[in-house]
This record gives sequence, C-alpha cells and structure tokens, in this order.
Amino acid sequence: MVQLFSPRIRTTIKKSRLLFASIKSQQYCHTPPPHTEATAEEIIRVLSKHNNWQFLLESSHIPTKLSSDVVQSVLQRSHFSTHPMRLLDFFNWSNQHLGTPQTLDSFSILAFVLCGSNLYAPAINVLGRMVDARVSVSDVLNSMNSIVYSGGPRFRSRPVAFELLIDVYRKRAMWNECVCVFLGVKDCDFRISLLCCNSLLKDLLRCNRMELFWKVYGEMSAKKIESDAYTYVSVITAHCRAGNVKEAKRVLSEMGERGCEPNVIAYNVVVRGLCGIGDFDEALELKTTMAEKGLVPDNYTYAIFIDGFCQHKRTSEAKLILEQMCERGLNPDHNIYTALINGFMKEGDVDGAFEIKNTMVARGIKLNLVTYNAILHGLCKAGEMERAVNLINEMIEMGIKPEIQTYNYLIEAYSKEGTVDKVSEVLVWMNERNLPPSAYTFSAIINELSRTGDLEKSNLLLENMSARGIAPSVAIYTTIVKGYVKEAKFEEAMAILDGMWEKGISPDVFCYNSVIMGLSKLRRMEEARTCFVEMRKKGLIPNSYTFGGLINGYIEIGNMEFAESYFMEMLDQGIAPDLYNYTSIIDGLCKNGNLTEAFSIFNRMLEQNLLPNVHIYSVLIISLSKNGKLVEAMRIFSKFSDTGLVADVYTYTSLVSGFCKQGSMVEAFRIHDEMSKKGINPNIVTYNALIGGFFKSGEIERAKELFGGLSDKGLMPNKVTYATMIDGFCKAENLEEAFGLLEEMSSKGVPPDVFVYNSLVNGCCKKGDMERALSLFDGMVEKGIASIHTFNTMIDGFCKSGNLSRAVDLVKEMVDRQIMPNHVTFTIVINHYSK
Repeated sequence: MVQLFSPRIRTTIKKSRLLFASIKSQQYCHTPPPHTEATAEEIIRVLSKHNNWQFLLESSHIPTKLSSDVVQSVLQRSHFSTHPMRLLDFFNWSNQHLGTPQTLDSFSILAFVLCGSNLYAPAINVLGRMVDARVSVSDVLNSMNSIVYSGGPRFRSRPVAFELLIDVYRKRAMWNECVCVFLGVKDCDFRISLLCCNSLLKDLLRCNRMELFWKVYGEMSAKKIESDAYTYVSVITAHCRAGNVKEAKRVLSEMGERGCEPNVIAYNVVVRGLCGIGDFDEALELKTTMAEKGLVPDNYTYAIFIDGFCQHKRTSEAKLILEQMCERGLNPDHNIYTALINGFMKEGDVDGAFEIKNTMVARGIKLNLVTYNAILHGLCKAGEMERAVNLINEMIEMGIKPEIQTYNYLIEAYSKEGTVDKVSEVLVWMNERNLPPSAYTFSAIINELSRTGDLEKSNLLLENMSARGIAPSVAIYTTIVKGYVKEAKFEEAMAILDGMWEKGISPDVFCYNSVIMGLSKLRRMEEARTCFVEMRKKGLIPNSYTFGGLINGYIEIGNMEFAESYFMEMLDQGIAPDLYNYTSIIDGLCKNGNLTEAFSIFNRMLEQNLLPNVHIYSVLIISLSKNGKLVEAMRIFSKFSDTGLVADVYTYTSLVSGFCKQGSMVEAFRIHDEMSKKGINPNIVTYNALIGGFFKSGEIERAKELFGGLSDKGLMPNKVTYATMIDGFCKAENLEEAFGLLEEMSSKGVPPDVFVYNSLVNGCCKKGDMERALSLFDGMVEKGIASIHTFNTMIDGFCKSGNLSRAVDLVKEMVDRQIMPNHVTFTIVINHYSK
C-alpha cells in the first residue's frame, strides 16, 4: 500500500485519536503558578470593566509580569466575561510586550472562542497565523484536540474550528495537512460537516491528489457521513478520471438506491467518461435514461457527445448530434461549433468545416478568434494557403484582430512548402500590426530550414532570436543539431552543443542522442563513444535510444563485444531495453553465430514481460534454420504461431530452405503449403530453395516442373534460379539443358556469374568434353573472373583425360596470373602423377 503521509504525520493521526480517548474525562492537568494566576486575574478585571484597558495595563506593572502562560491563563478564564474581539485585541497587544512566542494553546483557545461567537473571519486569521508560523500540523492538531475536551460544553462550536483549520490549509494548497486534520478528529463526539467534506473532495480532485481523495471519501464512509449529490458527482468524476467508467456507472445507480436522485451533472460526468473511451452506444443509452427520468440533457451534454465523436474522428455523427440539439431548442455556443470545425479539419474535410462555419453565420453567431484560428489551422495543414489568406482578410474585415498564433499557422505552412518569400511576406504583415515573432514563429521557420539543410539561415535566425531577447529553447537547438547531423557535419553539431553550455543552456539527452545516433549510422564509433563519454561527464543520463544507437553501430562494424558491453551496461543502470534494443542485439548475435547468447537475451526479454515482435521471432528462426537446427527452429516457430503473430515470407522461406538442404522435401512442401493457405505468397527465393532441394534429392523432373511453372505464379527467374538449375543439370551431366539455360538467361538480360561458369566448366570436365570446358575457361580468363576453383577444375579435368602436361602448364599459368595454387591444386597433380 502506498504511504500517503510522512511517518510523522501518520504518528500524529494515531496520537490524536489516542488523545481523544484519554482526555475526555480530564481537565487541564497544567496548573499555572500562583503569581501567574494573580496576574491573569488582575488583567481579566481590567479587560472586563474598562474600555481604556490598554492604557491602564501599559501604565501599570503588568507589562513586567506578562508571560505567554499569563496570556494563556487570561484567555482560558475570561472568555465568558470578556468580548471575544477584546480578547483578540489583548492577544495582539501582548505580542508587542512578550519576549517569547505565544503558546500554541493560546492560539487554539482564541480560535475556539471566536468561533463560539460566529466570528469566523478573525478565527481564520488566528489559525492562519498559527500555520504561517511553520508550526507542524501534529502540534496544531494536538493542541486543538486537547482544548476541545478541557473546555467541556463551553466550546459548542468546536467542529467549526476544525473545519476552518482545514480551510486554512486548503487555501494554502497544503493537502497532506488538510487530510491529516480531517482524519485526526476521527474519535471525536462530532463530525466534520458534509459541506467541508465536499469542498475538500472537490479541491483534491481539482489538484489530482487522488490518493488523498480516496482517503477522505473512505473516512466519510467509515464515519457514516451521508453523501449528497455533490459528493456523488465528485466520486463519479474520480472514477472516470481513473478510466474506471464501469465503477462510475455503479455509483450513479447507487445514488438513486440511496435516495439521492442523480442530477444532470452526475449523468454528464458518466456520459463524458463513456465518450472518452469511445463507448458511444452506452453513452447514448444513458442520455435516453436521463430523458426517461425527466432530466433534460443540457448544452453541456450535447457538447460532450459532439466533442467525443470529433475526438474519435466520427465527425458526421457529431454533426447529427448538433442537428438534434438545435431541434430540441438548444443553442450551440462557439465551443461546440469550434469542436465540430476542428473535427472536420482533422479528417481533412475542409468543405465540411466551412459548412459548419456557414451554419454559424446563418444562425446569427459571430465567429470569434478561436473559431477563426481553428479553421485557419485546418486550411494550413491541408495546404490550402490561398483560402487561408482570404480567411485572415475576412477576420480583419469582421473586426477580429489576428494574434501572433494566427500568423504562426501561415508561417509554419509556408515554411513546410519551402516558399521563403511567402514567409517573409507574413512577417511583414505581423510587423505592420505590431505583432512581434514569438519563439514558436522562429521555431517553425528554423525547423524547416534545418530539415532542408539550409543551416546557414537557421543560425542567422537563431542570432536574430537572441537579439530580440527571445531565448531559443533546447528543442530549437536540437533541430539545428539534427540538421548538421543529417548533413554529416558533426563538428558543427558539437560546436552548437558547446555553445549551448557556454550560454547557460543545458542540452538535453535528445541533443546528444542525435549526434551519437548519426555517428553510429555512419559507423564512426570512436567519435560516437567520445560523445557518449562527454555527455555523461556533463551529468546527462543516457536513455534506451542512446544505448540503442551505440549497440547498433557496433553491431554494424561487427564488434559484438562492445555491443554486448553497452547492452549489459544499459541493464546495470536500470534502463529497461525496449523491443528495438532487444531486436538489435539478438539479430547481431545470431548473425555472428552466437545463438546461445541470443537465446539467453531472448529469455531475459520474456522475463520482463516484453512480447517479442515478428522481427525477433524471424531473426531466431532464420538463424536456427541457417545453422541446420530445424527442430529448435520449428519449436520457436510453433511458439510464434501460438501468439497470434503471422510470420512473413522470409521466415517461411528460411524454414523451407533449411528442410531442402536436409533433403526433407515433404516437410519443405508442408511449410510451403501452410504459407500459401495463410495468404503469404512464396517468392522467387522460396522456389529457388525448393528447386535446389529437388536437384539435391535427385528429383530432376520435379525441379524442371517447378521452374517451368514460375511464370504462371507471376515470378521471373533470377540469377540464383538459373544458377541453381544449371548447376543441377551439370551435376546430372545434362549439359544440353544446362547450356540451353545459359543462352536463355543471357537473352533475358540476366548476366551469368562466376558460379554459373564454374558449374558449366565442372560439368564439361566431368563428361570429358575438355574442348568445351577450355572454351568456357578461356572466356572466364579473358573476363578476369577465373578463380582458383576454376583452375583446379580444369587441372583435374586435364589430369583425368590423361593430358598431364596441359595440367602442369595451367599450374604455371596460375602463378603467372598471380593466382597462387593451393593444397587442392597440388593434391590433384600429385595424385595423378602417382598413378
């Protein structure tokens, strides 16, 4: 349970309750010394009989004998014989003659005495002085509690004093102290009035101190203080604010059951809550219930519906509510029309917004500045600048003076269009009307200039702002920094940050993140790391985006050690990685073949109740498939499917490819059929894997059949498709088919690569067609694509055909061409010489 009060205040509440239990049958145990009582009696006689009491006291020996205890004794013993205001005057007079502060009990007694005579304003003043003296609420409460029972029936107005104390704290926004006093009178014979309770609940609700609100309401229920309509409305509002509209409806029903019929205000609060969560059907039912109970929906009821529909982009329905409202004889105000106009503009329906404007005019409602601004903002967002300018002219003709924000909408729109001359024109209009550009004005222009790379003008405007005495915000500096980062001008970006520090403007983490992420994207990791170190030296705390940029950057340059290091540092600092961070590190680990660590981090993510997204599952499945771990890949795939997520074509293809490599064509086609059923069309990569699988399984006819049907599926064979087919035919010694495909791919603009040529050379050598192989080989040498593998294939072919001298010549040619023979080369030659 959340502790609402400090330990001291909680102790105060407990002590106050114990104090009431123990003091009820007691009088003050404090007995003043005889000389104090004698002095007090003398003062009381003067106060009760003489109007010139101040002169008499000051001209006597009394001031020398005056003490805080004497004052307290006077107040305790004289409030029946002396008018309360005279006691207050005496209290104030004594302050000037005391060398020590008044006792807390003196303040309390005086407050109770004044309340007893309905002198509430002076009583509030006394209590206020006590609070302003920084006396703790525990001491104030204990003093007042003790006075209540020491005075017996003399303090009949005692609840009022406590209520006034609550009011004093309330007006000073000292909410904990308010509630402490409220709870501290729990075991009294009296109760705080419902009016005071309602005022306190309303203020706690207004200040969003919900934990204290529920404490007070709970105490009211425990004390069996009957709620009225005001109480219920506050409670319903509190539930709606917490998003608990169901409970708000329950309280609404409870009102009627307890004999407090809900009013229009109570219904409106629940209607607003339902509209806020988009439950318009139930809200409309509630409106019908209102009417059935004789409650007429007011302007505010309809305004709630109209605003709610507009917020949820259901403006056409909002318009119907407006029509219904007018039919009932209600007059919509500017706020309702403006909400509708905003709604239409948000949906991009400019004509619909103007229709509402025309309706306003037809009904004799003069548009105000707020409504014009709403229309203008919508026009500028829609890029209808001519109509926007015409609207400003209309405003001026109607006697409505545009404000700075009115022109800011134009400036922002023109800036986005890149029409600098129009921006200048609007600035001239503003100057003619003595409207100085605001920080927002400069920000709009600088944002667009920085975004489009015109950083020189951005800096000039920045200087112009400062010259006008307008302090640029951190957000404006961040925009310029981002502009430099986008242009890869990192020195200039860092100079901006240094300049900010010199001007006493502290860059935030987002400023530094822009630089770190920009450097990381360009793989300039040493500079990114230096920026990171500087940022921390300045006392800025990195966030998940900071670490994410560094992690991604180090992954990109293949430095997984540093990437993992920053990921672990992130965890050590209590910064929870987001899905983006997890995806990056898992992807990096998988690409580096560290599946064990990848799964360790994956499991950590699950422990944090972060649900993996499609990309994370895909990364794991693809990595497992590539590494031949298909059992584990299918296990993850099964979990993936159970979450309701749908795998993409790349994930399915990785599984298909994995099974094809293992020769499990039945399983590969099962995955192929499953993806097709789920509406995921296999791509050319999927079919390349299946074709390769058939060749590997010796099912050449099925491979040919699949290849021949590609065009029917809307797919075009690519370089890999042809390479797979040609390699398969060559291995099957079907050279005619292979060379036929070589011609086909060339005719279709698909250039053969070294793999295709090597496959053909290998096929010719295997079949003993060395003439054809040599022709291909010479072409490869001429194109500069003959590799060590090509030479080895030809050398092996010549050796097998008994032409050892030609084989040796090729070895020499390799050396001449600076292609160094490897152990395979020498093994081929040696083996054949040995034979």
